[in-house]
Amino acid sequence: MVATLPVLAETVEEKLKKTLTQRLGEGTQVETIIKTPYNGLYEVKVGNEIIYSDAEGKFVFIGRILETETSKDITQARLDEINKIKFSDLPLEASIKSVKGNGKRVIAVFEDPNCGYCKRFRKTLADTKDITIYTFMYPILSDDSRAKVKNVACSADKAKAWDDWMINGKTPAAAAESCNATASTEKVLELGRKLKVTGTPTIFFIDGTRVPGAIDAKTLESRLASAK
Repeated sequence: MVATLPVLAETVEEKLKKTLTQRLGEGTQVETIIKTPYNGLYEVKVGNEIIYSDAEGKFVFIGRILETETSKDITQARLDEINKIKFSDLPLEASIKSVKGNGKRVIAVFEDPNCGYCKRFRKTLADTKDITIYTFMYPILSDDSRAKVKNVACSADKAKAWDDWMINGKTPAAAAESCNATASTEKVLELGRKLKVTGTPTIFFIDGTRVPGAIDAKTLESRLASAK
């Protein structure tokens, strides 16, 4: 007599993943589902974001969950945790390094040369003291972005050329025909895809946490202080 293995029933999480993938659209990448300790909600990781669902996938909640006693943003804390990287694994040789003051505080940032928010954040960085900035030129907005990145990459002083453009609007000099920056640009683009960098600016702190978008000086200082 041949023994048959029992068919294991699907877990709630497995069923929910199938349901949400179907109902939210084929392009939706539901990565992980975890039951939360509050009100029967399930945390659903979709790309770099978190949404919440009931057990049947009939309703989803898109927004922040706050702990009222402490005002802690539970959603942001979870995003920081699940989107962390190992900063030391970044190929910093593919970036532009800028040091201000003693340079003890460190960030890496992905920027597109035609990104208005990146230019705003770059001006914030210009007024930030004692910081080392590793800039990954990430041309995802247009063909012109790639052209500008090539011109900066082929400059004698890349950091100056980048700041001249991003802060002062000074167009970088056209790259010599003999200069080929394609390989370095493709390396950064592949890195961005691997890290799921979908918009610019995206800022990574030394503790591996990330912040998408241009943050103001106060928020930057707060994040630098907490990123140990």
